[in-house]
Amino acid sequence: MKVKSTLAVGSIALDTLETDEHQQTDILGGSATFFAVAASLFAPVRLVGVVGSDYPEAGWRLFRERNVDVSDVQQVEGRTFRWGGRYSSDFSTRETLFTELGVFESFQPRINPINRQSGIVYLGNIQPSLQLAVCREMAGAPTVISDTMNLWIDRYPQQLQEVLAKTDIFLINDEEAAQLTGHDDLDSAARDLLDAGPATVIIKRGREGALLAAGDSRRHVPIFPDVTVVDPTGAGDSFAGGLVGHLARHGMAELDRAVIVAAATASFTVEGFGLEGLLAATTAGIEQRADKIAGRRD
Repeated sequence: MKVKSTLAVGSIALDTLETDEHQQTDILGGSATFFAVAASLFAPVRLVGVVGSDYPEAGWRLFRERNVDVSDVQQVEGRTFRWGGRYSSDFSTRETLFTELGVFESFQPRINPINRQSGIVYLGNIQPSLQLAVCREMAGAPTVISDTMNLWIDRYPQQLQEVLAKTDIFLINDEEAAQLTGHDDLDSAARDLLDAGPATVIIKRGREGALLAAGDSRRHVPIFPDVTVVDPTGAGDSFAGGLVGHLARHGMAELDRAVIVAAATASFTVEGFGLEGLLAATTAGIEQRADKIAGRRD
């Protein structure tokens, strides 16, 4: 089977993170960065995004080392998107310290003709209008996998519904699913989300794993056990990267395994500060953890 390339759009950021044990300013982050690092372990990634004139060489070097195509990453005059967050001692809550959009505020995706041919499109949790803009740029009928967050649910519900209508696989966490559908019951929330367009919905439940919903089928995927959480930043984005990367390499028939691989990928991310845990992951190591998760599931 030919490995498909994935075109991914999302934020490329410099993060300020605070936990009880660590604090760092302006480290590499953003949804697209975590996604690309994770997905590139399995398949080619073509990144769409924007950074400012202050974006460090370390970021470009990271993408080069991971063979991530950055030909559609714009660098413009101004400051790179920045986000700061502080976690509670048990990581159950997170306080946003600041959000500085910088050049991301006026970002308009531009995709070169070759990248428009990508077989999979991943729409990271950015403003729905940007997600829709990327969809309009694509040629043919790629598989569309999208994510969102509570901010977009609050501000742009109608545009988000348009994204759902174009989506094949939709990723969302349990709190966001309840917010979007009005259902605290995950089965009911999944049903409403499926009715909105996607063939598959994956509801992420943190320490409770994930729910894979397609048609009338509901499957639970547990997390990898015995993980020491250092920093949960980027766990959801690397979950998406593991999922999409596995699908790009093995095809849609491997969806069930792909969700397990996604959970295994995220387990590496939380074990390090910022990108450190994910950068230590290997494809073989992820597959080993996926086998253990599959065993717990069975």
